[in-house]
Amino acid sequence: MQAQMLAPAAVLVVWTLIVLFWIIPYRFGAIAKVEDKSKLPSKTGVRGSDLEGVIPDKANWPAHNHTHLHEQPTLFYAVSLILAVVGAGALDVMLAWIYVGIRIVHSLWQILVNKIPVRILLFFASTTVLIILAIRALMATAFADPSLAPQ
Repeated sequence: MQAQMLAPAAVLVVWTLIVLFWIIPYRFGAIAKVEDKSKLPSKTGVRGSDLEGVIPDKANWPAHNHTHLHEQPTLFYAVSLILAVVGAGALDVMLAWIYVGIRIVHSLWQILVNKIPVRILLFFASTTVLIILAIRALMATAFADPSLAPQ
């Protein structure tokens, strides 16, 4: 089950990269459409957040989601590794896939629609799955039988 436990994490990494590249056409397209170029940041070292309020909100949604994919999912990666090392069960793998599926739906919703009530439900659903995975990882490590370790 070790490789199977890592597959959902690998998919989420690839999804995060897809969202990263999704930012490019949204932001650059919006920047190109700004009629008054004096409103664009002119300082050196401009960050994406400097475009808030300058380009349409929807053009920043992929970047917002990309940031979110570097927040809570980092805990998912750690839990996935822990479970892969100690030996994930079929339930762990299934929960990992559910987590990744919900996170992808969350991304699509935030980037394309971004209605907060649905986003909150998706966030809480993925958080609940992550909590269960984290507890299972804790149980698998804290209550591991040391007599089973190779000598």
